[in-house]
Amino acid sequence: MQAGEDRGNGTGRGTAVIARPRTKTKKPSLYRVLILNDDYTPMEFVVHVLERFFQKDRDAATRIMLHVHNHGVGECGVYTFEVAETKVTQVMDFARQHQHPLQCVMEKK
Repeated sequence: MQAGEDRGNGTGRGTAVIARPRTKTKKPSLYRVLILNDDYTPMEFVVHVLERFFQKDRDAATRIMLHVHNHGVGECGVYTFEVAETKVTQVMDFARQHQHPLQCVMEKK
């Protein structure tokens, strides 16, 4: 017999199952990635950024760029914190490399 098995001798030593309470998984917070308008970054560069870093097609990228141009800000997408942070960093680095003052930020949704 295995250790811990009840041999019927009244010791009460049997195998017990301990139930763990289920932990509820919390959905991760989401963050909006936004591009801000400025008077210097060319519209075509913004379209390129939207296509390259946010996988927008030409029409969607142009619509977002025009929204940024007309309203001062436009949403590129909604992501988890890590993805949003990475995209903001990529866009800011890319804009700096091309000597554009384009600003990209994230905010909690």
